[in-house]
Amino acid sequence: MNTTTTTVPAKRFGATALGYPRIGPNRELKRALEAHWSGRLDAAGLEEAAAAVRSGMLDDLSVLDSVPTGTFSLYDHVLDTIVAVDALAPRHRRETELASYFAAARGDDAAVPLEMTKWFDTNYHYLVPEIGPDTEFKAKPEKAVAEFLEARERGLDARPVLLGPVSFLLLAKPTADAPADFRPLDRIADLTEVYVEIIAALGRAGAGIVQLDEPALCADRTRNELAATAEAYLRFNDDVELLIGGGYGPFGTALEVLYDAGAEGFVLDLVRGRSDLETLEALDVSRETILVAGVVDGRNIWRTDLARAAADIERLQRISDRVGVSSSSSLLHVPVDLAAETDLPAGLTERLAFARQKLQEITALADPEGSRAARPEAPAAWRDEAVRERLEALGSDADRRVPYVERQAAQAERVPLPLLPTTTIGSFPQTAELRNARAAHRRGLMIDTDYKARMRAEVVAVIAEQEKLGLDVLVHGEPERNDMVQYFAEQLTGFATTAAGWVQSYGSRCVRPPVLYGDVARTAPMTVEWTSYAQSLTEKPVKGMLTGPVTILAWSFVRDDQPLADTADQVALALRDEVRDLEAAGTAIIQVDEPALRELLPVRAAARAAYQAWATRAFRIATAGVKPETAIHTHLCYSEFGEVIDAIAALDADVTSIEASRSKMEVLADLDRANYRSAVGPGVWDIHSPRVPAAEDMAEALRLAVAALGPERVWANPDCGLKTRRYEEVRPSLEGLVEAARIVREQLA
Repeated sequence: MNTTTTTVPAKRFGATALGYPRIGPNRELKRALEAHWSGRLDAAGLEEAAAAVRSGMLDDLSVLDSVPTGTFSLYDHVLDTIVAVDALAPRHRRETELASYFAAARGDDAAVPLEMTKWFDTNYHYLVPEIGPDTEFKAKPEKAVAEFLEARERGLDARPVLLGPVSFLLLAKPTADAPADFRPLDRIADLTEVYVEIIAALGRAGAGIVQLDEPALCADRTRNELAATAEAYLRFNDDVELLIGGGYGPFGTALEVLYDAGAEGFVLDLVRGRSDLETLEALDVSRETILVAGVVDGRNIWRTDLARAAADIERLQRISDRVGVSSSSSLLHVPVDLAAETDLPAGLTERLAFARQKLQEITALADPEGSRAARPEAPAAWRDEAVRERLEALGSDADRRVPYVERQAAQAERVPLPLLPTTTIGSFPQTAELRNARAAHRRGLMIDTDYKARMRAEVVAVIAEQEKLGLDVLVHGEPERNDMVQYFAEQLTGFATTAAGWVQSYGSRCVRPPVLYGDVARTAPMTVEWTSYAQSLTEKPVKGMLTGPVTILAWSFVRDDQPLADTADQVALALRDEVRDLEAAGTAIIQVDEPALRELLPVRAAARAAYQAWATRAFRIATAGVKPETAIHTHLCYSEFGEVIDAIAALDADVTSIEASRSKMEVLADLDRANYRSAVGPGVWDIHSPRVPAAEDMAEALRLAVAALGPERVWANPDCGLKTRRYEEVRPSLEGLVEAARIVREQLA
């Protein structure tokens, strides 16, 4: 496929991107989806809204020489691929394709949804395919072809993008009835034949190049996995050129495997994978090989150093005559437009680039006469010497507590609890009334005293609700918090928040990551007043609720002018002050959430030990300043926990609540293998689905946990916070959770 010829002249590839934000500049898709799910918008109305979002994407992407298509999704691009190869599980098949799609994504009364987990080292969540030996694949290229033609009809040079077959299977999990030795990658030959059909359909529609994204090949791969990769790509014919995208680090050895198997081109992540430059230089590739330089960061919002990027592009031009310029990954991970941000700190705006600004950088770099300006230096005012001196003065034991066994006894004496204590993760439903009050306060239409009174009234209601339900450990519900990271960013120095910097996390769930641009410090207590007020309303313990340093980094756009470890320590020091103030106010249980611990885990194994060392140390700096009788809880969600189980143990929390319902309690085996000895709250209710679980289903999950861990170490809780759910779902689900704990307690008696 990549044989050099003399009859077809090489051509410049030009400017492109690997993907684009697909929620709309003002979250139009989110609103349409939620209207459809609530019954307020029919399927035709949803498609009309989706078409408008796709049209806006093409408007923005029209400045490129090669426009990616097929990257739009109603929910998740991996789910789109499941549909494209007709691999939906039987339990999700409904009368219409749209109903089947959302049954797989969200579940319904008849079936649980697909498991959801983090997309590599990002805050995007994908739905995990379920593939077995008997899964029947069939080509369904309609979406890919339609979106390609949609762009072609506008006169654009369109390039269809598909998730590659190898990554699709490496990201999948075996079906529940698959043999123990079965791997989804065993089906590579069958799946590749379906991809051949899809690519052929795109070729008949006029596509000359198809991009297959293989991000899983940016991770460490075994010899057998690379052999399967070669097997797959040798099956493709040469009617359509294949451009292979990675986007999450270097391809490494997979680059040569793909080239030898016939791939005609590569999109290289030269932000996080510059070592691929040396690999390519050693390969002696054909000068007709398409080499696209991913030099504009698709995962952060800092402006590109155009001079450095141009140097990398020139290196590729010495190798090939068909060199392009691109984002390093899909721009899915950044907001749409910086133009809406008019209130950022002085000196910050000129250092930032959102998706539309990144397209400008790409086109400038692709133009030989375009700008090659360096990025301006950070102002000296962003540096805080007092913070740096405090960190230098921390003792070597600042991240250590007394052994868990001693803490456990002291905590049990301070707060006696029943077996299988029931609790929630933190937030309660953010009703329309709460959101409206927050918006009115932000716009100056509600004075501070009225806003505080409204939030306090909500705390009163949430405490009463929990006491009525019979929960053992309560939360204040977090009505005052817009987001679990932004709330703290607004009260710490070194952070800026955006007006419209929305990014998709999954489905209709969007987040607005703060910008961490300078040194971080706490200037006043952030949560003590709210926690203390809630505790004054009840005799039951109320947890103090904080977000951990790693998650604050993972869910922010973080400065890139110093190591992440240094920034994590600064955030941890600020949180340490907050934890101590909560303890001084009488809070017996303090939860410091780290749902993103797995998220920042490097894709390559060689870098993982160093990451886990600084990440867990930052958590311990934040939490180790309290007395043994003060319990430290943490929470993690939607990750492959087996990959970070040692890091979870190294957090040294007293109780760790973990997502477990969608993954069917798989984490229990990981905990057993790691000899984990602290208490655990494996989530028994999937709050990301509208489905209300039966009490007996939750009781069975608790029985599994008790059998694996022992009753003294098990807590009963949902998978995650309840912010996105409605009270109509929350009340019966929590009633069922309390009943499930009661059932299992009686069986243990």
